[in-house]
Amino acid sequence: MLANAKAKARLRRGELVAAALAGAWRGSPPPLALSPAELAEVTPLLLGTGGGSLGWWRVRSSDCRTSPQALELQQAYRLQILHAALHEREITETITLLRSSGVEPLLAKGWAVARLYPEPGLRPYGDIDLWVQAEQRSAALAALVTCTAPACPVDLHQRFTEPIDRTLDELYARSQLVRLDGVEVRILGPEDHLRLLCIHMFGHGAWRPLWLCDIGAALESRPADFDWEYCLGGSRRRSDWVACALGLAHRLLGAELDGTPVASRADHLPSWLVPTVLWEWGVPYRHRSSIVTYLRHPAGALEALRQCWPNPILATVEVGGPFNELPRLPFQIGQCLRRTAQIAAELAGSLRGQG
Repeated sequence: MLANAKAKARLRRGELVAAALAGAWRGSPPPLALSPAELAEVTPLLLGTGGGSLGWWRVRSSDCRTSPQALELQQAYRLQILHAALHEREITETITLLRSSGVEPLLAKGWAVARLYPEPGLRPYGDIDLWVQAEQRSAALAALVTCTAPACPVDLHQRFTEPIDRTLDELYARSQLVRLDGVEVRILGPEDHLRLLCIHMFGHGAWRPLWLCDIGAALESRPADFDWEYCLGGSRRRSDWVACALGLAHRLLGAELDGTPVASRADHLPSWLVPTVLWEWGVPYRHRSSIVTYLRHPAGALEALRQCWPNPILATVEVGGPFNELPRLPFQIGQCLRRTAQIAAELAGSLRGQG
């Protein structure tokens, strides 16, 4: 009985997170329908997953705007404004440096998502994720270690780890240039960007509410000539993942799907999908340490193993399964077997290193 009560409380907190972030990416979000007690309950969850600024965006026009929790959210918002200004300067300096070295980088996520929100401080981000063509990687690496390189974390990639069914050449061909403080920044085209956001969220188990807000922002800011056929092109199964992600944004956060080819999917999501997301949202995020850590500190190993059990979303995506009504347990077992093999290799490598 106690376990059942705890499960219901966790799902309820997930629902409060959804209520707090509904439409939060809009310039004029819908009125907030949370009591002061509910806001107090949900504030730590928002702050812990990067949604504090968006929480303030919703709270600022509500009756709760003078509560202690609202002030916490407002402080997060103010801090993110400062961070956004710093990150934007780092991005322009990095892009300018790379171009001067003959490198044309492609920026994804981070600022490319944050620019879709009504104010710069609403969507936090950290590292600068850049993709470059293979033949330009050496020049890019050399430029980033010079004394003139900005002192900021840059993740340089040659391919997307998410299975979005696009080559880097295809992504470059459909990319677009947008201006940031007088510098043209190359970002993904809107169709590729939306597809990436959806598959990225599911590829991480959808534990972070902010990712679903990103999808809502990308969906509602898409241009009039948005090519749905191209966006949903590629693997039919992965395209259905995209449709389900958009359906989630509609069901949980009120994203507008009218007139899109995926509108009907929102009414026919797998019965396990929404509860899984709410379950993830209902507790603070806990960073999972590498299992190798517990060779030296075994006390937390049992809890670590319990946390490694994949949620239905992560398990389905990692084994390439469909989002349907079939039980998720086989996918979870399959993912665990794959992960066990990876852990075994990791442990073997660690033991060899210690030897």
